[in-house]
Amino acid sequence: MNLTAALLLGSGFVHAQAPQPLTGKGKVTGAVLDEKSQPFPFVNVLLLQAKDSVLVKGLAADDQGKFAFDQVAAGKYLTLISMVGYQKAYSEPFNVKDAPVNLPTVSLKSDIKSLSEVTVVAKKPFIEQEIDRTVVNVENSIVSAGATALEVLERAPGVTVDQQNEQLKLRGKEGVIVQIDGKQTFLSQQELITLLRNTPSDNIEKIELITNPSAKYDAAGNSGIINIKMKRNKNYGTNGNINLGGAWAKYGRANATATLNHRAGKISTFISGGAFYNKGFNNNDIYRTIPYEGKVTIFDQKTERINRSEYYNVRAGLDYFATDKTTVGVLVSGFYNDWSNPFGQTNTRILNEDLTLQRTFRTNVFNGGKMNNISSNLNLKHQFNDKGKELTFDLDYVHYGGKKKSDLDTRYFKADGTPDEAATEMVRNDMPSDINIAMAKLDYTQTIGKGKFETGLKSSYVTSDNDMVFETFVDSWQFDPKRSNRFKYTENVNAAYANYAGAISKKIKYQLGVRAEHTHSIGNSITLNQKRDRNYINFFPSVFLSNQLDTNNVINLSYSRRIDRPNYQSLNPFEFYLDPYTFQRGNPNLRPQYTHSFQLVHVYKNAFNTTLAYSRIKDMIADELPQQIASENKTFVTSDNLDNQDNVSLTISFPIPVTKWWQVQANFTGVYNHYKSYYLEEQLEIKQTSWNMYASNQFTIGKGWSAELSGWYNSRQFYGLYAARPMGMINAGLQKNILNKKGTIRLNVNDIFWTNRFNGKAVYKDIDFKVRSEWPSRQFRLTFTYNFGNQNVKGARQRNTGSDDLQKRAGGN
Repeated sequence: MNLTAALLLGSGFVHAQAPQPLTGKGKVTGAVLDEKSQPFPFVNVLLLQAKDSVLVKGLAADDQGKFAFDQVAAGKYLTLISMVGYQKAYSEPFNVKDAPVNLPTVSLKSDIKSLSEVTVVAKKPFIEQEIDRTVVNVENSIVSAGATALEVLERAPGVTVDQQNEQLKLRGKEGVIVQIDGKQTFLSQQELITLLRNTPSDNIEKIELITNPSAKYDAAGNSGIINIKMKRNKNYGTNGNINLGGAWAKYGRANATATLNHRAGKISTFISGGAFYNKGFNNNDIYRTIPYEGKVTIFDQKTERINRSEYYNVRAGLDYFATDKTTVGVLVSGFYNDWSNPFGQTNTRILNEDLTLQRTFRTNVFNGGKMNNISSNLNLKHQFNDKGKELTFDLDYVHYGGKKKSDLDTRYFKADGTPDEAATEMVRNDMPSDINIAMAKLDYTQTIGKGKFETGLKSSYVTSDNDMVFETFVDSWQFDPKRSNRFKYTENVNAAYANYAGAISKKIKYQLGVRAEHTHSIGNSITLNQKRDRNYINFFPSVFLSNQLDTNNVINLSYSRRIDRPNYQSLNPFEFYLDPYTFQRGNPNLRPQYTHSFQLVHVYKNAFNTTLAYSRIKDMIADELPQQIASENKTFVTSDNLDNQDNVSLTISFPIPVTKWWQVQANFTGVYNHYKSYYLEEQLEIKQTSWNMYASNQFTIGKGWSAELSGWYNSRQFYGLYAARPMGMINAGLQKNILNKKGTIRLNVNDIFWTNRFNGKAVYKDIDFKVRSEWPSRQFRLTFTYNFGNQNVKGARQRNTGSDDLQKRAGGN
């Protein structure tokens, strides 16, 4: 079945009647205050026809509570102003002619009755497009219930998940920074994918995609930031929720999470925890041709692996509101992850060029590992008496501890099938690792003139210690000094930034910023007695311009310069073996890559978003590049610098309001990539156009029932030297509210037609490498959620921790 056609049957072939354009030169302006007579930002303002209250147009007030409707046709109107938790306010009817109409200021009052007697529900769309970021509201998606964080990211616009090579891309570019609650993970790509694969989506509130961060953020990350915000209840009183879920995809998975919140007086506390169990599989077929000295050897490999994982996490926090101006907060979180491949087997046929069999070998593989984490944050926030002045201070400590192990038992067989006992090979390795992060951060904000000035200092110190111990069995287990390696890495980054945001006119706004970062890093391979000491300083400017063309149209233009430093363990020159002829190697000579990024955004009616972006990457770090040692018939992958990459992308996001009970959200991203480099003593040039799309159909059935049909599709694209065939999936879900709307049951099917599989190949010089991979992408899931306690909606403090935007890398794989 064609994925694209199936998806369009649910969304694309629907024609919704468009509103008629307004004519005339009338203008309607006004302002909104809260119950304390302060400007009320971002409230909803609707312009209605006075005779029948039909909606003419709507908008959100600006950050000063002001609003303006342009190009209003002559006639009689009224306005409706609303906000969740406040009483609606209607204006008196008024006439519009050619002269501007300035409405009396409106003051909204709290809707005390609604807060005390009813539960206020404000459901957000699955995907929201904001001025500087795309927001994926995970908790509002039926098909995301019972999923993992990685599976949700597969549906996010512009995000590509490479399951085969365990990488993330944003708008076709590598180098994505992944944060959890504003804190980077400091994990390798492989460890990060493992963590996301084991994190239940029921723990997640939303995911933010920030493609062009300002100077306030760390300069690392050439393609932007993915920030995963975990759930935290925002209510007064005592309340909480419980989530239970199960899934089946040849094997089973189960998850359970719980949250408890309490807020009273000057203290707000919360604690949450969860457990996740998963059993799955991963099958790979690899076919490679190796030429050497006029002869060709062919390897035909089939690998089957069963994987198992357990994941436990806990988070707790306390905020103390010392005064109306000063708040002190503490956050503590941690997790424990235990994973293994209790069964893994590779069967390989070695063939001659005429496909006659030379011999075969079978490798039984056991891989496993454990990882634990503890993170702590102390935060102080003080607002001065002068309006607009604010000081925040963060102190963080993060620790990751882990241990990986691998056992390989390889048995060889002659062409006639008889065992070749003399060629038996048994190896094993252990790699304990520790990462420690200490960080301090100070931010200050002040109003200067009609704009806002921000400045801050940040210092981080990271240590990483990895010890690869390799042993070979020859009558007994013996230490292998050629393959073993201990690698230590330290990095100190000191940064300062300054931002100023102001306005040239009522419609034109700007933000200018610059960030300076001094980096001192030392990579020390103790075993090989090799040390890389790097000491450098860089400046990273950023410019943002915004023009409010009229009530419906906004244009934003931005530029920033960014850096990606090599992953900690990618610098480690160790070799990690999958079988005697296939391994991975680190590269201690990796250099940082630098990116110039430009972005043009057009927003129509706060809903239809179009983004055109261009970036130029110098010294691009490419992961998973295949190379060969042809004389030994060995193939390995490594990371290396390519000279340049040019990336152009176009992203379109828009809703389609089909009916009152049927809403569609669609996203499309087109990408053009141009790689050019002198690689392996030969000119490499790749030009490639790719695209991906996502569409979600939300159905409100009634009587507590709702449903969702969604899907995504990625066209053919490149991952380094790999050309991957198209991938995609279609999902469906059904939801029912029960127990007076305090409980919810969700049933969904993920990847109905099991089309999310990887097929790719790399052909360059003597490299001819094909790979196919599959995993349990098709799943049947059932989840139950129950909310208890006082659910009155009142806001608690929202903040990020001091290690925001800092942590990207714990290394290569």
